[in-house]
Amino acid sequence: MKEIKAYIHRNRVAEVISALKNSVAWTSVGDDEHNLTAYMVKGSLVPLDEGERRFSVELGDEIIDEYKLELHCSEDHVDELVKIIVASAKTGRPNSGWVYVMDVVSAVPVV
Repeated sequence: MKEIKAYIHRNRVAEVISALKNSVAWTSVGDDEHNLTAYMVKGSLVPLDEGERRFSVELGDEIIDEYKLELHCSEDHVDELVKIIVASAKTGRPNSGWVYVMDVVSAVPVV
């Protein structure tokens, strides 16, 4: 099992989630095989416009509101899902986000 973490601009999150849920990798196994979570986070992506710029006194740096998506999936679907995230998260600017893939050592369901 793999974990995909993506940090993307907030104005792209709906399109990314829609693209993931409409993909063959998603629909071929059903919703119960994937675990997708979205978090609003404060991050350091390059702002798209002046409206996104904020300064955090606590962090001492410029930040923006962005989304962190976490998705757990089988190894077979990782490449396709990463391609979908990258394609649908693009803003037309450099550093539109980041996608990380990690191994999941163990997953235990709560029943």
